[in-house]
Amino acid sequence: MLYAVIIEKAGDNFSAYVPDLPGCIATSATTAEVKIEIRDAIRFHIEGLRADGLEVPEPAAVAKYIEAYE
Repeated sequence: MLYAVIIEKAGDNFSAYVPDLPGCIATSATTAEVKIEIRDAIRFHIEGLRADGLEVPEPAAVAKYIEAYE
């Protein structure tokens, strides 16, 4: 499954979250590290949903960069 991930600068570190998986977040010192952490968080989140007998949401969110001025 391919989920959209939002990575933001948060003070002295970076945070990431998955819009399609509420509560699935990660933080780290660099963008490279937060990408690794969010991948692990996604896997852990999905395993937890399955273990609880809950449905795993299908990826639906789409992230795009939009020019503010053309």
